[in-house]
Amino acid sequence: MASWYLGKIRYQKEDENGRLKTTNEAYLVDALTYTEAEARLYGQIVTGVSDFTVTAITRMRLADLFTYEGGEKWFKAKVVFYSLDEKSGKEKKVVNYILVNADDITQALERITESQRTMLIPYETTDLNLTPILDVFPYSAEPEAVVPPNFRPLAEVQVEQAQNA
Repeated sequence: MASWYLGKIRYQKEDENGRLKTTNEAYLVDALTYTEAEARLYGQIVTGVSDFTVTAITRMRLADLFTYEGGEKWFKAKVVFYSLDEKSGKEKKVVNYILVNADDITQALERITESQRTMLIPYETTDLNLTPILDVFPYSAEPEAVVPPNFRPLAEVQVEQAQNA
């Protein structure tokens, strides 16, 4: 099960008038701990700005995350599932939070409805809000290798050395 952390960063960037403006951005990362979340933020956020600080990291309670092609905005939905408690016979409510990307709130609701259509228990989407999240970084087991521009493939160096010998 994924553990999602909302990380907020702050940096200075130059606006169209040449003045420095403080910019705040929010990103969602899948990590095991707060420390790993911060490390992943520093590793993932390469916005051309080398001088940024992580101002906050908070755990975000999500039951599910739905990613679709297209859709620049991230919406957080509160979905309530209804079930019947067999012992007491009373209706039981289970609240889950879901994150989905979409172009607008109507498309977000359609995508949530589409993703939940296979559910056998009744549910209701009670809240749907636009989040400040700019991007989501799920966990990947393979670390992305960053090769410096002055490095060349080993086979190429070996061929060159063989030719010079």
